[in-house]
Amino acid sequence: MGDSVTTVVVGAGHAGLAASHFLRERGVDHVVLERGQVGNSWRTERWDSLRLLTPNWLSRLPGQDYDGDDPDGYMTMAEVVAFIERFAAGAPVRTGVNVTSVRRTDEGFAVDDLRCRSVVIASGACNVPVVPDFGDLGVHQVTPFDYHNPDKLPDGGVLVVGASATGVQLAAELRAAGRHVVLSVGEHTRMPRRHRDRDVLWWMHETGLWAQRYDEVDDLDRARRLPSPQLAGGLEVDLNTLTDAGVELVGRLATVRDGVALFSGGLRNVCSLADLKANRMLAGFDEWAGLTDRVPLEPTRVPAKPRLRLDLGGGEIGTIVWATGFRPDYSWLDLPVLDDRGRLRHDGGVTDIPGLYALGLPVLRRRRSTFLHGIEDDARYVVDHLIRTSRGTFDQSVSEAR
Repeated sequence: MGDSVTTVVVGAGHAGLAASHFLRERGVDHVVLERGQVGNSWRTERWDSLRLLTPNWLSRLPGQDYDGDDPDGYMTMAEVVAFIERFAAGAPVRTGVNVTSVRRTDEGFAVDDLRCRSVVIASGACNVPVVPDFGDLGVHQVTPFDYHNPDKLPDGGVLVVGASATGVQLAAELRAAGRHVVLSVGEHTRMPRRHRDRDVLWWMHETGLWAQRYDEVDDLDRARRLPSPQLAGGLEVDLNTLTDAGVELVGRLATVRDGVALFSGGLRNVCSLADLKANRMLAGFDEWAGLTDRVPLEPTRVPAKPRLRLDLGGGEIGTIVWATGFRPDYSWLDLPVLDDRGRLRHDGGVTDIPGLYALGLPVLRRRRSTFLHGIEDDARYVVDHLIRTSRGTFDQSVSEAR
């Protein structure tokens, strides 16, 4: 029989530490288990030049605001790690503990040899890169987890697959380093860095769009699967700036056949749709501000005849960067709590297994759930639910009012 605590939190990133913050505040004994170091993903699974997408003035955690001298800047990864490390002070974190099993017991759960009454899963939403299986393509292949900087890649051109925040940032960096870059563009979310001389995230924050609750979102399943917006920390990066820099745009990668990458012919359509949605969002900001004139984005400039084929064995491309998304890893969960796509079933962080909770997932309780400043409301609610349910006093209406 191993040790026991009331609650085990899996993951010592900002979400798990936020849970610990409120558990400590409410006097609940608990432990936070972390496979690596505090903020491990920020330390080991990011490329060298990455900066936080949110400006510093908006980067905060429960009880800890940004207090540096550059409120309009964007943190480097080293600065994010330092920010999270400071937040971890006083939290009961056990590092270097790789959880391999969580199962039910008569009293609650067994997390490996550790017994507890409740578990908070805060292990992240981006544990495993999603890469289509085309087998050996004869070129070097990397995911954002493997990519560090252009110098680490073999010589030659680069095919970047995926045009979310990661894809456009890596395409821009590689092109700036002098590489020939082809960017495969599927469905994407266009978002300008600034609108009317303010950071676009200021508009998201002030209009309340980011605070929209999960149960008020029309298509929640889709909202939770949307590509991350085409943003970069402090830089304007979209398909037009990439085109200006010399990046070649092609359509979505449909398949690879006999060593030839085949692209969809729908590039113009997906770009038009992204432009439409971006302008609709900006118009909503203007209406909130009482502004009647409009400042539409320049339409995405799509090549007249984007090529549909690329011979991967022809020497033009030396590396493929798969910026095709991520998925969480729940292989250690021995509980019937996943849907047929392997996603965690939950209602605002509360699973249908009593005592099992989640934090840090997209649109968990608010649109801002996965961002640093978005964790406070989510963690407070989940911990409140956990405590009140364990005491048999949970009242949904009271908790929702918090």
